[in-house]
Amino acid sequence: MSTIDRVHAREVIDSRGFPTVEATVTLADGATGSAAVPSGASTGEREAIELRDGDKKRYGGKGVLKAVANVKGVLAPALRGLAADQNLVDAKIIALDGTDNKGKLGANALLAVSLATARAAAAAKKQPLYRALGGEGATLLPVPLMNIINGGRHATNNLDFQEFMIVPHGAPSFPEAIRQGVEVYHALKGLLDARGLTTAVGDEGGFAPALRSHEEALDLMVEAIGKVGLKPGADVAIALDTASSELVDGDGYAFKKVGGRRMSADDLIALFEKWCAAYPIVSIEDGLGENDWAGWKRLTTKLGKKVQLVGDDLFVTNDAILAKGIQEGVGNAILIKVNQIGTLTETRAAMARAARAGYRQVVSHRSGETEDAFIADLAVATNAGQIKTGAPCRSERTAKYNRLLVIAEELGPAARYESPFKA
Repeated sequence: MSTIDRVHAREVIDSRGFPTVEATVTLADGATGSAAVPSGASTGEREAIELRDGDKKRYGGKGVLKAVANVKGVLAPALRGLAADQNLVDAKIIALDGTDNKGKLGANALLAVSLATARAAAAAKKQPLYRALGGEGATLLPVPLMNIINGGRHATNNLDFQEFMIVPHGAPSFPEAIRQGVEVYHALKGLLDARGLTTAVGDEGGFAPALRSHEEALDLMVEAIGKVGLKPGADVAIALDTASSELVDGDGYAFKKVGGRRMSADDLIALFEKWCAAYPIVSIEDGLGENDWAGWKRLTTKLGKKVQLVGDDLFVTNDAILAKGIQEGVGNAILIKVNQIGTLTETRAAMARAARAGYRQVVSHRSGETEDAFIADLAVATNAGQIKTGAPCRSERTAKYNRLLVIAEELGPAARYESPFKA
């Protein structure tokens, strides 16, 4: 195995116009790999720490020169000469940081180096990333959860819930799933335009119209699915990310974008039950706040056998927190965000635990993204089965879909596409 010769880092710009860290790892045999780190808008309080400069004179305090300096001045010297073994490298950089939340050197510094190392190792093997990470068994293309209406922190409209997604799970192949998703997206645009509503998009490429209610968003999605000749539910279903941690207010939830209406956890659970009976909803992410474990338990009891209940802020891609959730019977799926935990090794540990427990896995982007398509390869490498990477719009989102189309082509007849939602 080749050793690490050089590690470099730089400040680059993400899709929201904020700086982020990109690292390049060069091996002794000349192989190189680069990776850029994503950044979230709505974040869980137990996520690994993203180090920002705080200098209001540069990028409003959001610069990442400190994280870049930590890569160059701390990680690079310590990694030079080390074998490009992912477990070894990640263990080294975790130890160099020495904190539980990556707060000393910054999770953005550690993750950039971790992912770049994986790319460099794959290049040294002369293998595509998904094959280097997953071996010959990496053949499952993920079902896309495509965010076509944005709300919450991702848009300035009046929708408190954050993401309304279509799920083309009934397609016969991944390329056909993308075609269906794109056609529904454009059908929705036509419906919005016909109603005189804006077709401007939010952070993740979904439309951000000012609607009268969340139900109107769901109705529009069902109409758009039918408009292109597909059957709601059987062909294309609906998934939600309510991002309820953002709505927590005291012992309840406040809907501040629609006039300040308050709901209890049980009110929300009853609302989800009602919606799941009326609409083809197959997945609800962060249905309750990240600290409302008792509410999550009740939600899981009510809907867990019928609907995928995804923990994002709840689990933050953290193996130990997920272990607690599994033990307590909370949720039945986990969202996987590499920057929530800070290294590829720790990410895969959480994914492995989820797989052993029968929890589904949804590999995910962040609202602040780059053209880096690492998560596309990760989803295939791990046979995760689902990916969430925004609307089929904006190049930082379509880069992931386009990478998956390339992988599907490379796999040829070996490529699999399977719905986790069919009975």
